[in-house]
Formats: sequence, C-alpha cells, structure tokens
Amino acid sequence: MYIMDRKILIVDDEADIRDILQFNLENAGFNVETASSAEEAMAVLSNRHSLILLDVMMHGMSGFQMAARLREEGNMIPIIFLTAKDTQDDLLTGFSTGADDYIPKPFSIQEVIARVTAVIRRTEAASPLQTPNSDIVKVGKVEIDIQKKTVLVEDQPVQFSKKEFEILSLLASNPGKIFSRDDLITELWKDAPYVLDRTVDVHIARIRSKLGACKVYLTNRSGYGYTFNQVD
Repeated sequence: MYIMDRKILIVDDEADIRDILQFNLENAGFNVETASSAEEAMAVLSNRHSLILLDVMMHGMSGFQMAARLREEGNMIPIIFLTAKDTQDDLLTGFSTGADDYIPKPFSIQEVIARVTAVIRRTEAASPLQTPNSDIVKVGKVEIDIQKKTVLVEDQPVQFSKKEFEILSLLASNPGKIFSRDDLITELWKDAPYVLDRTVDVHIARIRSKLGACKVYLTNRSGYGYTFNQVD
C-alpha cells in the first residue's frame, strides 16, 4: 500500500483529538506518533517522520512558533495545520511559516486523510523545477538557483518556503506568461483535492512581501492571473 509505513506526528494538546486522529490514520495505513505539546514534538521529531499534523493554539510554544523554528533550522518536513483559526491573517501566518496545508476545525476524518495522503504524495513525487537552458533564473534584480533552492533579491539572500520557491521559480522561468490560479494549482498542487484560490493568493502575498522593492515584478492581471516580468 502506498502510504504504509509513512510516519505521521500528531501534535495537539487535546487528548481526544490526538486519539481520534491516531485511530483513524492508523486504520488508513499510516504509522502514527503523538505529542501533547510543541516542546515534546521537537524532542521526538526525526527524519523517520513524513509529515506533521500540527495544532496552532497550544500551551507553551504555539504551532506557528514550532513551524517557524523548524524552517529556521532547515527542516522542510511537510506540515499541515489543524486549527479553529481560519481568518485571512491566520492563513497568511500559517503559510508564512512554510505550512503545506491548513485544515480548519471542525474537520472530517475523511478530509484529513485525503489531505495527508495528497501532501505526502506530492512531496515525495516533487522534482526540482527546471529551465530549458540553465539552472539559474535571473529576472532583473532577482536571481534564482533552481538546484540549490536559493534566491537573491538585489544581491541579498532571501528565504522562501518550499511552495513559495516553487511558485516564484515557475513564474520567473516564464517571464511575461500569465498563470491563472487554476494554472498554478494544477502545476504545483498535483493530487491535492482541496486547494482553494485563496491559498494561491496567500502565497503570492508572502512572495511579494519578501521581494521588497522587486515586488513590482510580480503583478496580478485582473481577471487573468499572475505574471512575473522585469519592470524597467
């Protein structure tokens, strides 16, 4: 079975939620470990884990803080937030920490299983984006190294989450080409059944923020989609 032996770490301070998720994910074929706090999760997390289901509001370190710390340490394990917080600001905060998906509470077990499976599949199947002639994509004052997964903005290194990097690389590799939200979802969220347009918009907002003065390169053509091009 495809998902057999994929180890999921559930992090939630509510025992009932941990138990329900563990029971159903194990029935779906996953290997599951649980933690009642972000601090406990950080202690048990290893490269044997394939994904983290992470509650946001917990005593001590929050889910957002844990995710941010992992990304700062270079740990790019897929993270799906489970939370009752579902405002635009909360989505922005979640994705800015490098989250791969975001499931608001209350949720259905079927939805959780579907999203976990989709995120693991696309993470394991992901291959580096390539350009026809070079591993270096340069548009104006933005330089992207496809192989090293690094970005220079005005000669300064800027950190992007995995999904932000994929979006930026795709747009910058095709300067002037307009990508609709559906185009981006189809290209970069393969096998993900629940990705919404606002998910794309949140990622785009984060990318533009990190581009600083170069954010003018990334524009929204109203009614059409997003494009990346040097602005003289």
